[in-house]
Amino acid sequence: MKTTRRTFVGGGAAALLAAPAVAPNPAVAQKKYDDGASDTEIKIGNTNPYSGPASAYAAIGKTIDAYFKSVNEAGGVNGRKIRFISLDDGYVPPKTVELVRQMVENDKIFALFQSLGTPCNSAIHKYMNTKKVPQLYVATGASKWGDPQHFPWTMGFQPDYHTEAIIYAKHALANVKDPRIGVLHQNDDYGRDYLDGLKKGLGKDVDKIARIVTFEATDPTVDSQIIQLKDSGANIFMNFSGPKAAAQGIRKAADLAWKPAHYLNNVSVSVAAVMKPAGFDNAQGIITASYLMDATDKQWADNEEMKTWSAWIDKHMPGANKADANHVYGYAVSYLMTETLKRCGDDLTRANLMKQAAGFQKFRVPLLLPGILINTSPTDFYPIQAVQLQRFKGETWELFGEIMHAESS
Repeated sequence: MKTTRRTFVGGGAAALLAAPAVAPNPAVAQKKYDDGASDTEIKIGNTNPYSGPASAYAAIGKTIDAYFKSVNEAGGVNGRKIRFISLDDGYVPPKTVELVRQMVENDKIFALFQSLGTPCNSAIHKYMNTKKVPQLYVATGASKWGDPQHFPWTMGFQPDYHTEAIIYAKHALANVKDPRIGVLHQNDDYGRDYLDGLKKGLGKDVDKIARIVTFEATDPTVDSQIIQLKDSGANIFMNFSGPKAAAQGIRKAADLAWKPAHYLNNVSVSVAAVMKPAGFDNAQGIITASYLMDATDKQWADNEEMKTWSAWIDKHMPGANKADANHVYGYAVSYLMTETLKRCGDDLTRANLMKQAAGFQKFRVPLLLPGILINTSPTDFYPIQAVQLQRFKGETWELFGEIMHAESS
């Protein structure tokens, strides 16, 4: 069977309806533990590219580590301390396989959390499900993570790439006269997921794609690819790239005086890690789909969640660049993971962890855009199912339009 796809529609009436959450009663059952959990500790594993071409995402791993340390300082989760084991895979899938096997079979982790990258998670997808070890809230929006029928131990976190690309396609068709689309995408499952979504969103207008060029994550630059896209006559640029290549693409397009309507995937929207290195002047007008508040957006200056996050950063990550959206992301997903662990009570079995992860209804996670809530079920492994478009202006992102909620299709 195909993975359930979702399409986004505007307006509050499209919000997903769900029954109110029922809080678990930890006192009902005896304590239960699987590997990695005990009366005193919960062992959580993670892989992250602290080095290599995707090292801009190191900020996520560092934020998660700081978050769990702050949880432990406050007494832990139901009295248990989180032991976070985060290893550097350099965004190299064979290395991910090696490190994850080590954590599952030697370190005996309770669960893998927020392992980063589509190719890296793809390399361990079947292994984690065969071992029945949760691969939870993975740091990739590939649509394959929402397939509980075939992979019941894997769940995503962010909106899926396929649906995000559909949104860009429909917006471009509606707003650009005589559209001719140039596509840059990473040559792996991550990039192909965006390309497939773009084609679906274009529908009968798929012939509006003038050129598709790819790059490897390890390529030093994407300059030649941007030259090819400009030469194709494209007036729309679909930039499906990680932070390093995204910044290079923005800068090279400006160097060539190529000024298409520019759509940038939301995994590369960090002001500090992408837009500033690309040059603010070069990034004006770029459009993306957002689901998180951006710390550089002054409309959130008096927002209580943002103020709490800012104070937390000051205390637990002094010196961290608050303009790096990866710190917002890492904080939000860590909050959700901590809540999931809390809901397990004293039943710290892997099956119960997945049950709790699949039982969120209308749950508010700090720093998600207002109106965006976590909704999951045993048949819906897409926690975040809403986005809002935003445009880069000055030195920050500016939201426009309305929140678009997802409906299963």
